[in-house]
Amino acid sequence: MARQPPLPWAHAAFLLLLLQLGGAIEIPMDLTQPPTITKQSVKDHIVDPRDNILIECEAKGNPAPSFHWTRNSRFFNIAKDPRVSMRRRSGTLVIDFRSGGRPEEYEGEYQCFARNKFGTALSNKIRLQVSKSPLWPKENLDPVVVQEGAPLTLQCNPPPGLPSPVIFWMSSSMEPIAQDKRVSQGHHGDLYFSNVLLQDMQTDYSCNARFHFTHTIQQKNPFTLKVLTNHPYNDSSLRNHPDMYSARGVAERTPSFMYPQGTSSSQMVLRGMDLLLECIASGVPTPDIAWYKKGGDLPSDKAKFENFNKALRITNVSEEDSGEYFCLASNKMGSIRHTISVRVKAAPYWLDEPKNLILAPGEDGRLVCRASGNPKPTVQWMVNGEPLQSAPPNPNREVAGDTIIFRDTQVSSRAVYQCNTSNEHGYLLANAFVSVLDVPPRMLSPRNQLIRVILYNRTRLDCPFFGSPIPTLRWFKNGQGSNLDGGNYHVYENGSLEIKMIRKEDQGIYTCVATNILGKAENQVRLEVKDPTRIFRMPEDQVVQRGTTVQLECRVKHDPSLRLTVSWLKDDEPLYVGNRMKKEDDSLTIFGVAERDQGSYTCVASTELDQDLAKAHLTVLGRPDRPRDLELTDLAERSVRLTWIPGDDNNSPITGYVVQFEEDQFQPGVWHDHSKFPGSVNSAVLQLSPYVNYQFRVIAINEVGSSHPSLPSERYRTSGAPPESNPSDVKGEGTRKNNMEITWTPMNATSAFGPNLRYIVKWRRRETRETWNNVTVWGSRHVVGQTPVYVPYEIRVQAENDFGKGPEPDTVIGYSGEDYPRAAPTDVKVRVMNSTAIGLQWNRVYSDTVQGQLREYRAYYWRESSLLKNLWVSQKRQQASFPSDRTRGVVGRLFPYSNYKLEMVVVNGRGNGPHSETKEFTTPEGVPSAPRRFRVRQPSLETVNLEWDHPEHPNGILTGYTLKYVAFNGTKLGKQMVENFSPNQTKFSVQRSDPVSRFRFTLSARTQVGSGEAVTEESPAPPNEATPTAAYTNNQADIATQGWFIGLMCAIALLVLILLIVCFIKRSRGGKYPVREKKDVPLGPEDPKEEDGSFDYSDEDNKPLQGSQTSLDGTIKQQESDDSLVDYGEGGEGQFNEDGSFIGQYTVKKDKEETEGNESSEATSPVNAIYSLA
Repeated sequence: MARQPPLPWAHAAFLLLLLQLGGAIEIPMDLTQPPTITKQSVKDHIVDPRDNILIECEAKGNPAPSFHWTRNSRFFNIAKDPRVSMRRRSGTLVIDFRSGGRPEEYEGEYQCFARNKFGTALSNKIRLQVSKSPLWPKENLDPVVVQEGAPLTLQCNPPPGLPSPVIFWMSSSMEPIAQDKRVSQGHHGDLYFSNVLLQDMQTDYSCNARFHFTHTIQQKNPFTLKVLTNHPYNDSSLRNHPDMYSARGVAERTPSFMYPQGTSSSQMVLRGMDLLLECIASGVPTPDIAWYKKGGDLPSDKAKFENFNKALRITNVSEEDSGEYFCLASNKMGSIRHTISVRVKAAPYWLDEPKNLILAPGEDGRLVCRASGNPKPTVQWMVNGEPLQSAPPNPNREVAGDTIIFRDTQVSSRAVYQCNTSNEHGYLLANAFVSVLDVPPRMLSPRNQLIRVILYNRTRLDCPFFGSPIPTLRWFKNGQGSNLDGGNYHVYENGSLEIKMIRKEDQGIYTCVATNILGKAENQVRLEVKDPTRIFRMPEDQVVQRGTTVQLECRVKHDPSLRLTVSWLKDDEPLYVGNRMKKEDDSLTIFGVAERDQGSYTCVASTELDQDLAKAHLTVLGRPDRPRDLELTDLAERSVRLTWIPGDDNNSPITGYVVQFEEDQFQPGVWHDHSKFPGSVNSAVLQLSPYVNYQFRVIAINEVGSSHPSLPSERYRTSGAPPESNPSDVKGEGTRKNNMEITWTPMNATSAFGPNLRYIVKWRRRETRETWNNVTVWGSRHVVGQTPVYVPYEIRVQAENDFGKGPEPDTVIGYSGEDYPRAAPTDVKVRVMNSTAIGLQWNRVYSDTVQGQLREYRAYYWRESSLLKNLWVSQKRQQASFPSDRTRGVVGRLFPYSNYKLEMVVVNGRGNGPHSETKEFTTPEGVPSAPRRFRVRQPSLETVNLEWDHPEHPNGILTGYTLKYVAFNGTKLGKQMVENFSPNQTKFSVQRSDPVSRFRFTLSARTQVGSGEAVTEESPAPPNEATPTAAYTNNQADIATQGWFIGLMCAIALLVLILLIVCFIKRSRGGKYPVREKKDVPLGPEDPKEEDGSFDYSDEDNKPLQGSQTSLDGTIKQQESDDSLVDYGEGGEGQFNEDGSFIGQYTVKKDKEETEGNESSEATSPVNAIYSLA
């Protein structure tokens, strides 16, 4: 993040403005005046021969000037040449070649003369030259023979062109010649080799010249090299060798200069031009070049190094840059230096250029023409294009060297004077006229201008004026009488008022008044001061990963009366905001950042008057680019060197490389990791296995991720050999009771070591003297048949290929197949530990009855019934496993108050053995689970109602409920209260003592064993904390006391009573009572049984019928009768009499497993009868 400094052109523009402010006052064009040259061609004018020639010369004056030309100092008669014309109202020459002619015929030195009755102005002498791009002479070049390590210069010698062509070297196939500190092009165009290597023979070398005007490139016949060497193989692995030259047998030597030659030379440069010093040295190893200046330092602000430090360029040379410079060429064998003596000369340059002189009759004045140069230039004065010595004498004029003095000037003194100052390196020509006028003051700009400026800036108020004699100008603010000049104000001679630093109090109306002896004139300028535009939250430098979203902030404060525009630059060019970018007033968002988004982003906040810039750099981290140019060298039987060129790291350093290989025999197309190397390595020796046709690729890794794999290398096949290892993970296991399957992990391509890999499998029974059985297998398994049950075998698996056998294999013990166990655990004993767990104990079986590997002892148990009457239970069998070395264990997670049965078996790899005798046991009563659906309601501010349902798992006979509650207000707690309820009570009300406190209730159920799990709820918040619930409850209470509501409820009760009477009458008449088999299938409205008044007695949703009571164990007690239809029909089909009054099944069993509360059709227990009476 950085606020941008003012742009360089802004400084240059301000300096140019100051020069203009200090310049001479110009005469308005409606007044008579001598000619002034306004435009002309450059002194050395080179033209394209294919175009028409244009020589510019334009001038102003009143009356309008006429023009004529000289060519080579002689009058050029334009009228006599039909190809030459002069533009209308201009002196510009046009030479037209459309009808033929040779441009070279018009080369020469031209000068333009602009004349009116008050004088003559001259242009520079313009040297016209036609551009030339001569053809390269044809030549046959013999191959250049050179010894490896020797220096070499390939000369270009381009044909002379105008201007000089641009030289560059390429191959004949138009590929650029790669240059470095060893191979480089000198500024004269020759190609220098500090030392030649064998690899330089791989291409040819052609010098190319590009000519500017014709836009053509001419190519010289290419050079071919023949390098003599002691090491004929171009081993690319030696390119990065730390001692490359000695490895290739090249003798090392000290540096020597190829250009310039010798130990010293001299060079002359003109002031203001660029100085280019060059030193090119040969040597082995390639020398390094360093530059120094004798007696001082190099000018750091103007000096820069080029061409791999072989060239030193100093821009805009001045006299202090003269002196002795030397270059030092060094390598490990030694160093030499070359001294260059630099002399700085100068063409003439202005110290005081003559300016137009405007005088009133009788005034005095002077023209000054001062210039400097090396050697010192001479000064020649002319008047109206003629030497001053040959002009008519003028008593009012005196020449004093570089100055002409005018005294008591009269109208007859009007003329144009020329000053020509020259030396051997060039000349300067300046025109300055003397005009004698009598003019009262006048203002030249529009009246009452509005100028808006930015606070604290430097600004100027223009007041262009004219008069002769030159008027005196004064500035006033807001009509005040004091003249503005000095301090924060400065008035220039052209009338402009500069305010060095604008403040708020500088706002107002400024008046400029011009006065001379002939009168006065004035004008007004209104100045408004605006606040500056400032970026107060600048974009920050960011480092992001590719694919993420980044936001660059740019928040701006500006003067509200100015229109603000915020734009963005990327790398100092206007940013195109595509569909991945979102530009807002105060930010720029980039979605899915890509590598091309990396760069500098500049926020430009601008108004009509000013702008502010802030720059931030966005760095995009990406996965590295894939490595490239894989090369195999140092090929050996069991190793190879792999070299690669790293790809771009995309701003995240490469931390490592993974080398992968692929072989085309066992798994073609499948890549495997071979080895890993640190990120600083790009060449490594890889160890290889025999008889593998290798192909390699490399993956680069950085913190962001992995690159795409490189393109694969060329293939390399190693020679074969016998295996050096055997297959792993050898096992022998039975899949049936009379076999054994021998398996192993097959060997891969890198361990096969040869063709036709196979396995020699051997086996025999353990602890016998049997001979080894053997078979050769090509796969990874072999099955041995007709084996005894679970017998140990010795197994060996040996690898073999066409080159021989592998080492002797290790012996592995395997077993033949298992059969089911023959015996069950005996003397099984059960001990009840608590309401949910029992302890088991048994005797271990004999090993010969296991017929395999004893895996575990397993207990099967199931819940036979619950001690709570009429409770259906699931008899699903469950199991518990115990390790084979144990003879006791614990079975947990049983249901309390239940009858269980249990059996035990022995388990081996084949399966379960026979079951032991069945054991029965009963679990004692336990504590109940938490009450269900505990609800706390607050119908009014004074009462809190509690309701709950019986526990899902009573785990015994319920004896009651315990409620504990405490009032609290914030962190303050009241006294805890305890209430005990009977088992059939499921409601309770608490009266609130104050409208602010709340209650915390804890409710638990009890059996004879104790209290079970508790559930906790809190009363609703009071109205000032949570008013919606309370308000709703109060509304309900208010409705319940309304008369219309009471009447409605009575009407509904009457209708229900009538409906019950009708139902009773129809039942007494013997109607049908169909009962559905499945509670989940409701009778549809189209069922014809509904039409004849039949009813469905369903236990759907486990809801009791009207008029029934729910017992403590969750069963439903029917009040009409203790008899059950099941007692009569026992779940089968039953019939009543002959009229078919009852047809179908009736059952109360439910599919839900292990439910504690179902309907009961049997008589209730005495305890339940008590609950029913309560």
